[in-house]
Amino acid sequence: MKVEIKPERCKECGLCSAHCPKKAISHSHEPNAAGYHPVIIDDEKCIGCGICYTTCPDGVFHILG
Repeated sequence: MKVEIKPERCKECGLCSAHCPKKAISHSHEPNAAGYHPVIIDDEKCIGCGICYTTCPDGVFHILG
């Protein structure tokens, strides 16, 4: 599975990166339109477990089958 993100929705809360079992989530150096540094996914580490999707309160993540 592949994870797609919507960086404009990220509010940099850190829930996803705190719960990622593979530590595949970090924050971009470039801010989004709201001034937050959105998450980025390391595709090499990501296992597509979906924990980021279930923990994110802002709908940043979308799991592609």
